[in-house]
Amino acid sequence: MTSELRKPTRTLIVEDHALNRCLLRDLLEWHGHEVVEAIGGEDAWTALDLEPPDLVLCDIQIPGGGGERLLARIRADARMAEVPVVAVTALSMPTDRTRLLDAGFDAYVAKPFDRRALLEVVDGFVGRR
Repeated sequence: MTSELRKPTRTLIVEDHALNRCLLRDLLEWHGHEVVEAIGGEDAWTALDLEPPDLVLCDIQIPGGGGERLLARIRADARMAEVPVVAVTALSMPTDRTRLLDAGFDAYVAKPFDRRALLEVVDGFVGRR
């Protein structure tokens, strides 16, 4: 019997709050993901430019122009246009969810996030690229 090893999903976490970044990193690493972290839009763009990830988890209220601006830059770059970007945000009004999905985010997770719900969203994108 052979077992096929699955390549870890490379996930970029864009979050300016250190505790949230740590929680996301620990959860994803525990579930076998390779994690890259960025504090804001410019840090994220540097990481994206070095090696596009399989998935981006992005806070909306981040330094360097905000999550929506980062999303627009990702979508405009042919190397990354298809990378799923998930909004992970404290903006939790129904209109916020609609606005962010309409802006082009592939999914939306409200903070404080439920770890199982977040993993379901993340797992939904694994292997999509």
